[in-house]
Amino acid sequence: MSSLISADELSHETEFVWLEDIAQLDYVRQSLDRLPTRKGKPAYHRDGRMVGYANLAPTAKASRASGTFRRRVFWLLPHDRDSDPDGLYAKSAPAEAVDPRTLQPRVKGYKTERSEGGPPSRAMQELGIQLPL
Repeated sequence: MSSLISADELSHETEFVWLEDIAQLDYVRQSLDRLPTRKGKPAYHRDGRMVGYANLAPTAKASRASGTFRRRVFWLLPHDRDSDPDGLYAKSAPAEAVDPRTLQPRVKGYKTERSEGGPPSRAMQELGIQLPL
């Protein structure tokens, strides 16, 4: 889903609210949800848990059709690597996953060697960054 999120859809983001320490997470799933408000913790209706969400500026306009706002929500499922390190995503990541260290308001984020569960790149090795493999 991250590649399906356009920069225009993120243009009103002002901040992220993290509900967990993202330094401990190799990846988070991100999606654009239709929510009734610009700010505040949204209701969560998936399996797993919400780990963060975006707040929007007062200038963000609601959809004329639904009256909702499109906001990013960051989440994990019970079978994701943080809960099941040797499971399905031990050496990969789901399509909508991004490395949380690459996220900023108005920035989509992207996958990295770390989020994919692979060996560290040469640049990571040179910087002394260790992956939790």
